[in-house]
Order: sequence, then C-alpha cells, then structure tokens
Amino acid sequence: MTAATLTTGPTTGRASTYRLTFGHVLRSEWIKFRSLRSTWWTIGTTVLVMVLFSLTMAASMNFAANDAEMAAAMGNVSTVQAIVLGYVFAQLSVAVLGALVITGEYATGMIRSTLSAVPRRLPALWAKTIIVGLVTFAVAIVGIGLSYLATMPMLSGNDLVPDLGDGTVQRVILACAAYLTFVAIVAVGVGTIMRHSAGSIFTLVALLFVLPLVASFLTQEWVQDIAKFLPMNLGTAMMVVTEADAGGVEVLSPGSATVAMAVWSVVALAAAAVTLKRRDA
Repeated sequence: MTAATLTTGPTTGRASTYRLTFGHVLRSEWIKFRSLRSTWWTIGTTVLVMVLFSLTMAASMNFAANDAEMAAAMGNVSTVQAIVLGYVFAQLSVAVLGALVITGEYATGMIRSTLSAVPRRLPALWAKTIIVGLVTFAVAIVGIGLSYLATMPMLSGNDLVPDLGDGTVQRVILACAAYLTFVAIVAVGVGTIMRHSAGSIFTLVALLFVLPLVASFLTQEWVQDIAKFLPMNLGTAMMVVTEADAGGVEVLSPGSATVAMAVWSVVALAAAAVTLKRRDA
C-alpha cells in the first residue's frame, strides 16, 4: 500500500495589477477639476474680465490718440498693453481658482478620500498644481487672443493694433500668461496652508491688491524696495516695455521679476508641502 503524496505548487492567486502611479493621480485630479461647475464659472469669468478690461483700455488709448494734449499726458504706453492689461483683475479670478481646488475638498470632507487614495499626499498636491498651472496658462492665452480680436477694430483707426509678429509683443503676451500662472500656483499653496476658502481668498486679495495699494502711499525708501517684490508690481515689471507702462512705479527688470515670481511659487508650494505632510486631514 502506497501513501499518496500531496504535492503543492505555487499559489496562483489573482494579484492586482493596479499601481498607484503619478499618471493615475494626475488623471484623478483632472476628473475632479473639470467636474466642478465652479471651475468653468471661474474660467469664464477670467476670460470675460480680460476682454472687458482690454476694451476699456483700448477705448482710452483710442480716445487719447485723437487729442494731442491727452496723447502727451498718456505718455509712450506700448500698444500691447491694450490686450494684456486685463491681468490686473484676472489675477483675482485665477487666484480663486487655485485656492478652491484644495479648499473645496476640505470644505466637503473629500480631502480624506483624496489622502486615503494617495497616502504619500504630495503627489496629489503636485497633480493639482500642474493642472491649475496648465489650465491657467491656456485660459490666459485664450483671454489675450480674444482681447486682441475684440480691440482690433477699435485700435485700427489710429494704427494702434499691436503686431503679433513682433518679438517684444510676443514676450509681453507670454509674460502675462506666465504671471497669471504663477499667481494661480501661489494660490494653490495658500489654499493648502489655510484649508479655508474665505481665509485663503482674503489673504490673496490682501497680497495682490491691498499691500501694493498701501505701499504706494508710503514714501519710505525701504518700503518701496520691498514693494518691488510684491506680486502685482512683479507682474507689471514682467510686462513692461516702456517706462510709461510701469505707471511711474519703480519696478525690476522683466527677467528679474519673472525669477522673483517663480520664487514666490516655489516658496508657497514648499510651505504647502510641509503643512500637508504634518497636518491631519
């Protein structure tokens, strides 16, 4: 009588082939981003504000060109300002967009699901930042393009239409889109740190509008030195062509201003990353 020998081979269980890659995180964040109605309302508001403000600027330039005294008072403002100056108010829209991407999840409690799905946390932050940055840059270019089309009939009568083939005009257009992108990224950082929509928006309004306004009323040299590095003044510097474009405010060179805005973005994201890793959801 022979004993039966039971041989056991390697277990062939059904192993999951799913891997949490950064591409998956990016795709997930993109779905959440485009699924929110607030996203599209904010994007639409940004484009509308840019076009309306450009029309206002173009009307002022066109009116001044028909009057010798007003033209002299206006100074040598570059014609490209007519299609990019909408950034002054559009920056608030993109700041709200950047902040809401993260604070909205804290408000609804969805952040717990996000951080459970992405335990390392930081890939979720980087994915949100990339999406907000790319969308903001694209929206800015669209806004500038529509501003050009809207203002062209008005400016053509006095030969004030900016030449899109000119290298300087192209630099200013790209600088405008880059500045709005930097602002949106800073907003993502602020939103991550504060985790509250109203508080984040209040902080961003103070940073973008209130502080430059207060600094403009102060004459101390050290205040003016600091004011050069405030985002609003950096945006002006990035897009400046002539001294008149700066509106009488002393600003950095376009290259230095671009580097300074990049530093703002990096510092905001670094602080956000540290905060996100250390805090509970």
